[in-house]
Order: sequence, then structure tokens, then C-alpha cells
Amino acid sequence: MSKQVLANVTGVAIGGRALLIEGAPGVGKSSLALALIDRGAVLIGDDAIELVVQDGALIAAPPPNTSGLIEVRNIGLVELPTARAPVALVLKLDPDAPRFPMEVPTTVMADIFVPLLPFAPGDATQALRAEHALAKHGLPFPSAAQAATRQVQ
Repeated sequence: MSKQVLANVTGVAIGGRALLIEGAPGVGKSSLALALIDRGAVLIGDDAIELVVQDGALIAAPPPNTSGLIEVRNIGLVELPTARAPVALVLKLDPDAPRFPMEVPTTVMADIFVPLLPFAPGDATQALRAEHALAKHGLPFPSAAQAATRQVQ
């Protein structure tokens, strides 16, 4: 089982699947994660994610050095519960993201193809839009990884 840590990526678990959020520093990765957590998501990691391939599924897990910590702008670091989950979708925060994606490209992470959706940051409905993106464009929940998904204490 190989492990890899991705920097500058924030992740949350929604309904047992990992939604990874990438983008330039200050674009709103942590803010989107906090909005999703407010709607019931669970933090995986803020600004770093550990990836593990397990039973053919790509699992996102809390990073070893900052597990459970998320930056809340103007507040500082806050500690939250964490989870691990199979990666289903990557949102790439991009102010120039197309309004109507004609097709969703993929990215390769640890030799596994994952949908990568350009995603406009910063509006009041971004958490709701992110949930719809996961439902429409995310990978289905892999049955082998379902057993591997668990809350991390």
C-alpha cells in the first residue's frame, strides 16, 4: 500500500465519498470546505491530503502532520473531527470556470482516473453547487472501498 501526500489540496467526505478541492492559495478552498462541513460533510484535510491506494480504490485520508486542523480565516487553526473516504471528484477552483461544462475532464492520481471539474469559487451557493457536482460528476461509491471508509478518531 503506497502513500502520497498532496499539498495545496483540501478535502471533505460527503456521503462516504471524498471531494477534493484544489486551487491557488487564498482562492477559497478552506472556505468551501467549511461551508460543506456546515452542511454535514466531514473534514479529511486542509491544504494537504494523504492518498492511499487500497483494494483498487484511491482513498483520501487526513495528512499525518496536520490531521484534524483547518484554517478559519481571521480566526486561526480550528480542530475538527476527520474522516477518510474514496476519492470521487476533484473541484479545481478557477474564477474562469465555464458556466456549463460540456464535458468533465479527468486527472490521474496514483494511476487512477478521477473527474476534475473546473469550479467557480466564492459565491453564496458554492457548497450547494459542490454537492450537486459530486452527485452528477463524481465517481460512484466503489464497493471494495466502502468497507475501508471509516471515521478517524
